[in-house]
Amino acid sequence: MDNLLILLPIFGPLAGGIISLLLARFVRVQGAVAMIAAIIAWVASLLALWSNWLDPSAPLVYELGAWAAPFGIVLVVDLFSGLFGVMCSTVMTAGVLYALGCHDKAVNTPAFMPLFLAIYTGLLGTMYSGDLFTIFVFLELMVLASISLVGISDHRLGVEAAIKYLFISGLGTLFLLLGIGSMYASFGTLNLADIAQSLAVEGRPLLAQQAGLVLMSAFLLKSAVFPFHFWQPDFHTTAPTPVHAVLSSVVVKVGVYGIIRLTTLLFTEEAGAIQDLLLVLGIVGIFFGGLGALRTYDGKRMLAYSTFGQIGFILVGIGWGTPLALLGAIVYAFNHAFIKSAMLMLMGAISSNTVAKKAEYTEIEGVGKKIGALAGVIYILGGLSLAGVPPLNGFISKLALVQGGIDAQGWWAVGLVVGGGILTLLYMMRTWQHIFQKDKPDHIKLKEQGDNLLAPALLVAACVVLGLYATPLLDVASATVEQIGNPEIYIIAVLGG
Repeated sequence: MDNLLILLPIFGPLAGGIISLLLARFVRVQGAVAMIAAIIAWVASLLALWSNWLDPSAPLVYELGAWAAPFGIVLVVDLFSGLFGVMCSTVMTAGVLYALGCHDKAVNTPAFMPLFLAIYTGLLGTMYSGDLFTIFVFLELMVLASISLVGISDHRLGVEAAIKYLFISGLGTLFLLLGIGSMYASFGTLNLADIAQSLAVEGRPLLAQQAGLVLMSAFLLKSAVFPFHFWQPDFHTTAPTPVHAVLSSVVVKVGVYGIIRLTTLLFTEEAGAIQDLLLVLGIVGIFFGGLGALRTYDGKRMLAYSTFGQIGFILVGIGWGTPLALLGAIVYAFNHAFIKSAMLMLMGAISSNTVAKKAEYTEIEGVGKKIGALAGVIYILGGLSLAGVPPLNGFISKLALVQGGIDAQGWWAVGLVVGGGILTLLYMMRTWQHIFQKDKPDHIKLKEQGDNLLAPALLVAACVVLGLYATPLLDVASATVEQIGNPEIYIIAVLGG
């Protein structure tokens, strides 16, 4: 049973993608297959996390081909990878649901569902992989699928944005390969648990420290952290809406996952210097992202800029370096995925109601008033949650981060989080005014039907539930921090002891 809980979140979407590829002539059947595969993977990821919650001392481990670690490929689900796996599978499943009611031509091509499920597979595979090379393989699967989905979009800048991302992802791939090669040259292994054990026993050769720096740079690139953010607004805003939603909410979290895993499992002694760097990058990102969102006149670009501002909050939590601050960063990352994906789906649905299908304020001005109250409710709840207003889950995120900041650095942390929250509130209110308060100009022509709002409505409902009943998430996050704070649990689970 435990084997299925590890395998289904990865190979369920992979099998669904292969089957949907074989059914390329039947787009509607493809959608049904994708939905079934997504739900199976989501349920399995929930059960895998639940299994870890019941016994945090025994992470789930699966040895592919019955080859034992460190020689074989292992998949590992501890509380950390399990929690991030649930985050990714929930948003990806919502993305499939949105795609079923989406009228975008790119979404209704035979290539869409196989590629979208490839992103699903890549995300869960990256989270569950127990060695660096397998992480690399799943990351590249995810990146190539993302580039392809942007390339097939009907946006005039789609190919240009895909090429730009191909360049930056190629740089990230180079860093990953250099780091992986240097790590193998240092220890003769790529298994994370084996590397952690070698670092503890054999010391920290210079080449291994350099490998850690290069790997950290690769994960920062994947997270679109300032100053590596320049590709994100164009790439994300030219993508079809369900793709944009998952790129800005969970795909960028792959880098966050990698940073936390490296600093808590492998480079614990160097964590202090790394955290100082993350703190600086995070603070700059918070305000640069917020100001960028205030300056733009496009709803999707506003949310894209908002993403690397919100990633800045997460990096600050990691950078503060205390268990309480790390708990805040993990909770923030989890909740942000739900909020941001809901808001991006909503923005896509709003623009889909116009003939132009654009998210510039001049093209969606007043459209919110014409498409029903549900869109307004989703925007209000999502926007307030993103800004950190109680009792929504965004408030829980910022409260956890503030508590961690006070524990680590003092009261100035409150000013940082509150200041960033005010910036968020300003650009969300500005966008609200354009879409929901102003009258629709005559030049904006509406279509009879836009994209379905079910997926963003369900995600916003989850935001409300996670805010009102935050204790379970906080308990799991607390247990996660305790577990990853003791690397021996991971090492013994993988290598035995």
